[in-house]
Amino acid sequence: MNWEQLLSLKRHGDTNKRLRKEQDETRLGFEVDYDRIIFSSEFRSLQDKTQVIPLSQTDFVHTRLTHSLEVSVVGRSLGRQVGLRVLEKHPHLQEIHCYQANDFGAIVASAALAHDIGNPPFGHSGEKAIGQYFSKGNGLVFKDQLSAKEYQDLCDFEGNANGFKIATQSREGREGGLRLSYATLGAFTKYPKESLPKKATKHIADKKYGFFQSEKENFLDVANELGLKVTRAGNDISFARHPLAFLVEAADDICYTIIDFEDGINLGLIPEEFALEYLSKIIRNTIKPENYYALSTREDRVGYLRALAIGTLINEAVDIFMKHEEAILKGDFDCALLDKSKYEAQINDIIKLSVENIYQSKEVIEKEISGYEVITKLLDTYISAVNNCYENHASNYDKLILKTLPSSVKANDDKLYNRVLSVCHYISLLSDSNAILTYKKLMGMTL
Repeated sequence: MNWEQLLSLKRHGDTNKRLRKEQDETRLGFEVDYDRIIFSSEFRSLQDKTQVIPLSQTDFVHTRLTHSLEVSVVGRSLGRQVGLRVLEKHPHLQEIHCYQANDFGAIVASAALAHDIGNPPFGHSGEKAIGQYFSKGNGLVFKDQLSAKEYQDLCDFEGNANGFKIATQSREGREGGLRLSYATLGAFTKYPKESLPKKATKHIADKKYGFFQSEKENFLDVANELGLKVTRAGNDISFARHPLAFLVEAADDICYTIIDFEDGINLGLIPEEFALEYLSKIIRNTIKPENYYALSTREDRVGYLRALAIGTLINEAVDIFMKHEEAILKGDFDCALLDKSKYEAQINDIIKLSVENIYQSKEVIEKEISGYEVITKLLDTYISAVNNCYENHASNYDKLILKTLPSSVKANDDKLYNRVLSVCHYISLLSDSNAILTYKKLMGMTL
């Protein structure tokens, strides 16, 4: 892979090549990506979607929106630092093509901003609830009516693939979805493969999948434009990652490791003294004890440690990326950047503590259970109504339900996969609160 192709400014529907040296420096194409994401309704709904604590009543806890903004900020720093060093190593990118370090930062910031845009209500448990509906619930009836990959898309409903769908699917008046640059779409796609085969290798890019069958042609268009390396030929589509996807992943890893830990401490789920004990091992070269002890509140003390830890891990991730840049461009680098970190043991200790004290806390588990019930009811009701109406044996109830659904739900599509996936996609766009309110209306619990 080469940087000239990987930094493509092309957008869906372009007929002429976009050149970096012809860009308006006051509003670069990669910066337009950021604007289009942040003004989208799909991004806005993240303000009421779970990050760690579902439906938290406290002001402090992060939602998917605040998490995404923070990941984007970290991603911008990672991209800019890497950009400076890539341009030093490959000066022709700047001298001939006019790329700047900020271009790298803008691409990573935009992709990081959108990295959770496809997540359904109730966080990762929402993904599992949709998947389980098809693998073990009433959705099992579709197994023999769909291709293996179509059915697997549903059984392993994936927020990353759903995000690619949001970014690229055309609808009336919005051809090409958000029409992001292909460089940003490439950096967004952490898992550039189909849902099958599952985990074909131990390569990090094979961990999950990155696009539904409905967006396969869109993805191939992006991958071919960027010159992504094909890793499996034949009927199973799989490519090497866009190099900047490793930075998007690192930004997310840094934020959820450190900031979820911070949330747990500020919620009282993790003792404050654990912050100093665990984070000091990462920031031992930068912490100034007199500054720490001068802070009078728990939030300020933990915030000071968090800022230093994030800064340390950003520098570490940049060094690892540049050390392995050649392998990354060849598609041979097979793990997350922080898996190579000298702080890996400390990061794993923090994650283990967060899992035990936050992600598996009673409050989280009880709300995840409710989320399963909500999503199952919505899927049952909407899929039945859509398919019954299509097959001309709808009840009056089905017809009423259909009137509540937007035109984006493909109730009249001749392909079963498209009808069912469009229902899943519609439900995935609901915020946590809207999903609960809709459930209550369907159950007759509120008017």
